[in-house]
Amino acid sequence: MSTRLTLLSFSQLRSDARILKQIELFRDDYRVTTVGYGEAPDGVADHVRIPDEAVAWRYDRALVVARQWRRAYATNPAIGAARAALTGSTHEVVFANDIDTAGLALELSPSKGIHLDLHEFAPLQHDEMLRFRLFVAPFLRWQLRRFATRVDSTTTVGGEIARRYQREYGFLPEVVTNAAPYAELTPQPVAPATLRIVHAGAALANRRLEVVLDAVDATPGAELDLYLTPNDAEVMTAIARRARTNPRIRLHDPVPYRELITTLNGYDLGVHILAPTNYNNRYALPNKLFDYVQARLGVIVGPSPEMAAVVRTHGVGVVTEDFTADALARALRDLTADRVTGYKAAAHAAARALSAEEQILPWRRAVESIAAR
Repeated sequence: MSTRLTLLSFSQLRSDARILKQIELFRDDYRVTTVGYGEAPDGVADHVRIPDEAVAWRYDRALVVARQWRRAYATNPAIGAARAALTGSTHEVVFANDIDTAGLALELSPSKGIHLDLHEFAPLQHDEMLRFRLFVAPFLRWQLRRFATRVDSTTTVGGEIARRYQREYGFLPEVVTNAAPYAELTPQPVAPATLRIVHAGAALANRRLEVVLDAVDATPGAELDLYLTPNDAEVMTAIARRARTNPRIRLHDPVPYRELITTLNGYDLGVHILAPTNYNNRYALPNKLFDYVQARLGVIVGPSPEMAAVVRTHGVGVVTEDFTADALARALRDLTADRVTGYKAAAHAAARALSAEEQILPWRRAVESIAAR
């Protein structure tokens, strides 16, 4: 019988790209049980659905403020729902996603061990917000000290974040980037007079998408298509208003992840100017960078250290001087069809090395090591 692997994530599993890659990696060699929100993902043996009303981020405010962290964690609705559903079950390997599942993973007492995938540097996830710094960050630091230091292995999304975990908590995660699966695509020809730019992602205020809109406004011949998930209604309303005033800016509904790469393939450049509004944004290495590469696009990013290193190492695009609309507009105006064609060819050459199939090998090694016990 295959080793049982319990995969924990307080996310909508069927739309979480990182979780879907984990399921794809393990479902043929392990008996995978998922625990999370939404319907069962394809290919799993069992699924424990956390009720939508059991919200993972809703900790008892008074307990958190009073630093009664053990009680706050124990009474979280999502953790409570998962605990109740899993009562009486046995576990061999637990694969936990994000720090908020680590305590639950330890409660499950798997016979072989636990791997923890830390998607970001948790204590600084929203450090631009005072209430987060005062109340939530200390709670997350407690979880890292109490839970993350007791698991068997860890991974995270980027090198600087991994090194910071080592400096502050004494464990060094391996790096598994948010790379997209390899796509059998080729670069599409570049139109000589029109620069077709695309951005796909979340509509969030701290992403400052107005920078991209302003730069396109200031660049004749540039066209921008946006595929945004409606995370913030105010942001979506503001972008829709801008799109109505400029026919070169078009706002689309988001497309399912399985269709995203082929949708992006019809463009010339993928853009992501992510202002360093918090620590994790500063050192982000987001999935959209790798989506653009798999779509065989040239890439334009701001001077975010991790993203800039990938772009420069593989020669797939341009790093702007700073995070302003003026810097992006200058970069766009300097582009020629030949340069963009070259960036798309470089993306094609780098697609295999930057694919999920290559990047997720630390997950396989970690789980194999645990399962071999």
